[in-house]
Amino acid sequence: MTTEDTTSPLTGRIALVAGATRGAGRAMAVELGRAGATVYVTGRTTRERASEVGRNTETIEETAELVTAAGGTGIAVPTDHLEPEQVRALVARIDGEHGRLDILVNDLWGGEHLLVNAVFGKKSWETPLKDGLRILELGVRSHVITAALALPLLIRSDAPLHVEVTDGTAVYNRRYRENLYYDLAKNAPLRIAFGLGEELAEYGGTAVAVTPGFLRSEQMLAHFGVTEENWRDAIAQEPDFATAESPAYLARGIAALAADPGRAARWNGKSTSSAELAQTYGLTDVDGSRPDAWTYFEEVKFGDKEGTPDDYR
Repeated sequence: MTTEDTTSPLTGRIALVAGATRGAGRAMAVELGRAGATVYVTGRTTRERASEVGRNTETIEETAELVTAAGGTGIAVPTDHLEPEQVRALVARIDGEHGRLDILVNDLWGGEHLLVNAVFGKKSWETPLKDGLRILELGVRSHVITAALALPLLIRSDAPLHVEVTDGTAVYNRRYRENLYYDLAKNAPLRIAFGLGEELAEYGGTAVAVTPGFLRSEQMLAHFGVTEENWRDAIAQEPDFATAESPAYLARGIAALAADPGRAARWNGKSTSSAELAQTYGLTDVDGSRPDAWTYFEEVKFGDKEGTPDDYR
């Protein structure tokens, strides 16, 4: 193996990160680019227009520039993945420019603004129906539309990889996720990955569901009024935030998984986490730690094991 192969194992690979404006989506796009891939990045927030999330501080154009700066080729394509014609146009463009798609990361969401006021702490019948249905559109319908329209291009690859991004592993999500609409939205990607794993197997493909832990996304940092530099100050407000991880943690795991020639046998149809990927591929977060928030919640918060968040870093 040449030095170039080692440092850029995804050179020549074509990736689409759907929902790459910020957070884990942006980080995964950047890490795939760092590994040499050409990465199409999509989202609704551009330098000209913000989505309903209401943040104009991160844009898909900036994400594409970060991908290129990392060593890949970043291509920003404004896309609302709830609009099938826009997704068809995106797929047609990738087809016309490359003739195939090797990696599809379905990281679509953008529903955080609905959670605190409209969802959490409320029974399903107390949740405004329009907000509940919007959560299902953002977290489920967008994923299904994207998969349905992009998979015919993905299976042209010699090793198709479909990544569903959600919140919570299959083990953790056996618990009720606080509200019916949110529970449905965060469990659906697990089933999508399981089902697509069955369908992609004959093509040598891999479908896997992944989740970050307690993510230090731009929105979460803003919620606590901290930055990446002083994020530990938020632990006083939320002690469990001591398990928090940067978006790069999951992203490094996805890049390693994408470069793994044995990924189908290891991951197809399964659910995994940033921490499990880090352990499997020998990775760490940006600070050299290996946080494992889901195991902490499983064993300490909802189990009977003694421990602190710092024990799970």
